[in-house]
Amino acid sequence: MPPVRPHAYAVLATLTAILLASSCRRLPAADPRMISEWMHALYGTMRVERLSPPVASRLAAYWATAVYGGLAAASPTLAPLTGTLQGIPELPRATEGAEVDGSLVAVAAQRLVLDSLMREALPTTRAALARLGDSLVTARLALRVIDDSVRVRSDHLGRRIGLLVVQWAGADGFAGTRGRAYVPPIGQGLWINDAPAGTFATQSMSGVSEFVATDNPANQQRAANTSDRALILSRPKSASVKTMPGVNMAGASEPYWRESRSFVLARWNECAIPKPPPYATDTASAMYRNALVVYRTKAVLTDDQRTTAYFWADNAGESGTPVGHWLSIASQMISERKLSADDAARLMLATAVAQADAFIASWGYKYQYNVIRPRTYIRRVIDSTWEPLIGTPPFPEYPSAHSTQSAAAAAAIAAAIGDGPFTDSTSVSIGHAVRHFASFRAASEEAGMSRIYGGLHFPDGNTSGLALGRCIGQRVAERLKLSATNAAR
Repeated sequence: MPPVRPHAYAVLATLTAILLASSCRRLPAADPRMISEWMHALYGTMRVERLSPPVASRLAAYWATAVYGGLAAASPTLAPLTGTLQGIPELPRATEGAEVDGSLVAVAAQRLVLDSLMREALPTTRAALARLGDSLVTARLALRVIDDSVRVRSDHLGRRIGLLVVQWAGADGFAGTRGRAYVPPIGQGLWINDAPAGTFATQSMSGVSEFVATDNPANQQRAANTSDRALILSRPKSASVKTMPGVNMAGASEPYWRESRSFVLARWNECAIPKPPPYATDTASAMYRNALVVYRTKAVLTDDQRTTAYFWADNAGESGTPVGHWLSIASQMISERKLSADDAARLMLATAVAQADAFIASWGYKYQYNVIRPRTYIRRVIDSTWEPLIGTPPFPEYPSAHSTQSAAAAAAIAAAIGDGPFTDSTSVSIGHAVRHFASFRAASEEAGMSRIYGGLHFPDGNTSGLALGRCIGQRVAERLKLSATNAAR
């Protein structure tokens, strides 16, 4: 055997080091911007598909669960959801020795979930989400540290997780709320949908233009905010669409929503609220005093109050709804607070399920009490010509769902990452300036007050909604074991 030359030892040592480094190489951490990108796309989906807030909240909660489950499959810092979310099956994780990439698992999981839940969505919506998924996978693989075996294994695992989430969603009672007739109860003080159709529809339309009369109450806004008008009756979705229905301003929105399975709450009315004031027209009654506050508030609205009402309007049919607004706020915190992907997934899940349960609870109480809206009461008792600043939505008044879901989301976000000042740029694209808030709670309180400024809710509806939302947010924080200290590390 010929002697080994000295430089051969050096070559052998170098090759050995490269092989060892390659075998020990760790996959790069998941990029939290992936979650923000999906959130932006989801906001656009809620807007383009003209979803009602409850339907939007359901979509967001299952999406967030898929994202969390996908990242948790490769992360020891994300706790399993079994026993935390109502009825969820055990979601698989990577087995020892079978390496997967959490980002690819999460993309595969949420793509399957969205493909299923949005099978009746517009082709353009589905195509846009597919392109986003493809681009995120391409960007991840471009790092050139993920081999084919890891890619394939990650995709398969993500699909397994997505399928389990879809099966879980299919048993939540949503299907049983579709296509059922609803006749609102009749009686003095009970809700009726008396918002004028002109508030939500164009006055004339041709192949090249849509004209809206300037004396329409829905148009009493600043020119820069013209896109805030919920002009959607002229562009309805087919009644055959069941899984992604467009909001119906002329009917009653989701009267059976409380029959849907909640996500964290054990039952929809786990968080109790006081009964609304009884109907009365006596000027000394609580009902009359509530209405008088709304009436007088609109008469002296300041420019800032008017701006506030429009900023938080989030009208179904032409925005991402309040669901998209608060998820957008949470998404903005990912970069602002420099969160890791795991902490971002935890934040989005908490925000999404808090809002989903907030809509199940608030809708349950709304249709339990069927309280009359300010427009109906004020025109009947105080001023027959009165109109609210913003078009009245098609469901009962008590409690305020805006207040409920805003307080729930704010509490969940604060529990996950800590409260404090923040900036909200959600609605820049539809003409609103960036707004600054001292805390998430302060923002939720402003959102609640905005509904009084807009003439949509009584003060009692707002205060009860805020209390209900805070209770729900607290339950979410407790059961998800949220820790702002961990997220701030």
